[in-house]
Amino acid sequence: MADTSAILDVLRTIPDPEMPISIVDLGLIESIHIEDGAVRVDVLPTFIGCPALPMIADDITKKLSALPGVQSIEVEFIHDPPWTVDRITEQGRASLKQHGVTVPPPGGPGTGAARLDIAGHHPGSPGYIQLSTSAAPAPIPCPFCDSTDTRLDSSFGPTRCRMIYYCNACRNSFEHLKKV
Repeated sequence: MADTSAILDVLRTIPDPEMPISIVDLGLIESIHIEDGAVRVDVLPTFIGCPALPMIADDITKKLSALPGVQSIEVEFIHDPPWTVDRITEQGRASLKQHGVTVPPPGGPGTGAARLDIAGHHPGSPGYIQLSTSAAPAPIPCPFCDSTDTRLDSSFGPTRCRMIYYCNACRNSFEHLKKV
């Protein structure tokens, strides 16, 4: 009879179809339920409508069906709790970095507070008027050379959850996961 540990070991061998990371390290697996040979895996999609979901479900079904004692497999895509980049494991972050994909740091938006004043006054000075508390993005370190001399090249990457950055230091483009 398969147990949760054996199932997780198998799920760790399944790569995300769009990124060089396992679905476990990406944080897609929310829960595993086993009862009398029936296995249900609850999966959190990175985005609603992700085109890779049928491939992920198919891979899970094929791989888990090879485990002894598994009689049926159900893959359910759930949206609560919502997936976030905070679910990516340290091993997953390292794997992504090796392949030129950066990830926002865990917790919070990863940016500092920016204050704008059209008259050029500094915070706390007489006449300062705070117009916005929206944050300017923190520099994204290049996964190739670790330089922070990078810039957003396109908010639209190869998938809905990624954007394209450019490193002025080593002149490489790289992908960065959106903070969701």
